[in-house]
Amino acid sequence: MQHNTTQDTLVGLFVASGIGALFFMAMQISNLGTFNAKDNYTISADFENSGGLKVKSPVVIGGVKIGRVTDISLDKKNFRSVVKMSIDPQYNALPEDTTASIFTAGLLGEQYVSLEPGGSDTPLKNNSKVEITQSAIVLEELIGQFLFKDKDPDKK
Repeated sequence: MQHNTTQDTLVGLFVASGIGALFFMAMQISNLGTFNAKDNYTISADFENSGGLKVKSPVVIGGVKIGRVTDISLDKKNFRSVVKMSIDPQYNALPEDTTASIFTAGLLGEQYVSLEPGGSDTPLKNNSKVEITQSAIVLEELIGQFLFKDKDPDKK
């Protein structure tokens, strides 16, 4: 039995190129392939609840991605979630009174940090902290409030 090595080589190249294409598509869909932090600056924000926010989640202003979440940790003094964000250097004029909120993209989508620029003339600097924040909305808490809001024992 004689094997056709040319055909085996072509099938191997076809399979390898298919695996490479799948890897490339996965990187494009997850936006992980374009993360470059060499000249970025870092800002942080404290949240009561960071919900399902993850490292590498997008940071956006007006729907435009300007950076990524680089770290999420717990402040042991006040038990708040500290979110550090890496911002692209071209967006270095964010006012110091910028606000940060955690939103969800769609009903079951990923969470992201949305920044809303303020009106200050002083820009945020590297390692600055965003003081005004709005935590993630926890769906279970909203459902619980809705279900039990009419359960007042004083009402007849």
